[in-house]
Amino acid sequence: MTQWLRRRIVDPLLILLKQGLAPDRLALCVAIGIVVGNIPILGVSSILCGVIALVFRLNLPAMQLVQAAMAPTQVLLIIPFVRLGEWILRAPHQAISAKDGLELIAHGVLNAVIVLWKAIVHAGLAWLVVAPFVTFILYRVLTRVFERIAVKINPSGVSTSRHTPNP
Repeated sequence: MTQWLRRRIVDPLLILLKQGLAPDRLALCVAIGIVVGNIPILGVSSILCGVIALVFRLNLPAMQLVQAAMAPTQVLLIIPFVRLGEWILRAPHQAISAKDGLELIAHGVLNAVIVLWKAIVHAGLAWLVVAPFVTFILYRVLTRVFERIAVKINPSGVSTSRHTPNP
């Protein structure tokens, strides 16, 4: 598993640093990829990452790579996001489970959306509340991590400027 993660996620990100992508830009791409990859509404993360990358001129491959890697945590976080949304709105708890959700989806995505509409709204609201804070924290931490890695990769020619253009 470690080898797979390194080969499929870490190494491609390191290649982007070696090619000159500024550490802060890579950190922003990874932070957004993580957060959007965990949006509790299945099927929208790839499109949302694409739109964000195009609008803000970010590195789309880095964002898509990271958001795709978030699929397991995305599924695991759906119910906690639903519960947080219910708490924010002071709404009654819905009886939902991962098993029930998968059974609904098996009978058709549209049917599942109709039945789970309130849960989807609650989860989406919770994600909207949490996402900016988590993105900011991840960005700050990852910027420092990628700056240190960039110095190790190319100690003499690395620019850690926050304004280095995206290649």
